[in-house]
Amino acid sequence: MSRAIELAANNVEKMNGGPFGAVVVKDGKIIAEAGNRVLSDNDPTAHAEIVAIRKACEVLGTYQLENCEIYASCEPCPMCLGAIYWARPGKYYYAATRDDAADAGFDDSYIYKELPRQPHERSIKGIQIMQEEARDAFKRWKNSVKEIPY
Repeated sequence: MSRAIELAANNVEKMNGGPFGAVVVKDGKIIAEAGNRVLSDNDPTAHAEIVAIRKACEVLGTYQLENCEIYASCEPCPMCLGAIYWARPGKYYYAATRDDAADAGFDDSYIYKELPRQPHERSIKGIQIMQEEARDAFKRWKNSVKEIPY
């Protein structure tokens, strides 16, 4: 955790992005680490946890982080929490809370409030189109001999 917090503090000095850091550990060894790169990469998805997960998956040659742990300097936002669940580490740890982040200007509470709403009821409207056409890809996936379970 100390390394994740150090990355967060360093990120403030470098102005790469927000004050966030993350580390992925396997068998007690750091295999990937990252600071938030939103500003330096002009990428709103380049949160520390996402960048560290991408690096770890590349190092391990897999899309899942089984038997790994993620250390984040702050409680993951909804996007990062989703990525953590998709990566399937054994567990994750965090230091600061979402309230600490909100106090510093990183308030994700509006996203948490939006998630339970139906897509068409959200502040950024989700409008479904071409459902039947899109289902064809899922049918092909289900019938594919190359199907890899997620």
